[in-house]
Amino acid sequence: MAPNLTDKKLDQKVAIITGASSGIGRATAVLFSRLGARLALTGRNQENLTKSAEECETASPYNLKPLCIVGDVTIESDIDRIMKSTIDTYGRLDILVNNAGMVALDSAQKSSLEGLDLVWKTNARAVYHLTMLAVPHLIESKGSIINVSSILSKRGDATGLSYSMSKGALDQFTRSVALDLAPKQVRVNSVNPGTIETNIFSTVGIDVKEVMKKTAQTQPFGRGGQPQEVASAIAFLVSDEASFITGETLGINGARIVSC
Repeated sequence: MAPNLTDKKLDQKVAIITGASSGIGRATAVLFSRLGARLALTGRNQENLTKSAEECETASPYNLKPLCIVGDVTIESDIDRIMKSTIDTYGRLDILVNNAGMVALDSAQKSSLEGLDLVWKTNARAVYHLTMLAVPHLIESKGSIINVSSILSKRGDATGLSYSMSKGALDQFTRSVALDLAPKQVRVNSVNPGTIETNIFSTVGIDVKEVMKKTAQTQPFGRGGQPQEVASAIAFLVSDEASFITGETLGINGARIVSC
């Protein structure tokens, strides 16, 4: 029988979730709150981050109010501040969810080094930096890291070159850090979503509703995914039910990865 996450508590576990102001990050934050976690939420938009925090407080069985840290993960001092604020507030760290990310429309025929650098700083370098800061605390708590990757780490994408490159690097980062930290009992996994209904598409001028409509017509499952479906997988991977799972890249894509 599949684990019932509503019965699994993350009581008093302290989690950092980046990119928590919308989409998968917000859904994960709300679910973690419902499971009793204490949260440090980060994002660039104060208004959206506040909304996420309000939803978390409502969902929490203990009415726990998250720590909100407005910041940009491409800025080193902001990453330092995210970690320091979390430890200063809670005194520990059990879970790191590296969710913040960005997409870009580029290809071998239409690209720029500036665009590549920004995607790389957001999707790979920031994860590297925040993870390095988190590792001593996670070793102490025997905690867990989740990296939010993508189906495009495993499939080519002619018009998302820098994005798919960065997510491929993130998968390899997951495997390598998992091997490094396994003797310390720290687990490291990735989730690799397919097409999920979030505003990440609108950041590059693509209509989200049109994307989901096309997905419903072309993909095996007959629909795209919802942020809550990815959040449930993340919650499972950080729970005790997944205590022997590390170094994995879990696809959440409605069979898209195995279709032509």
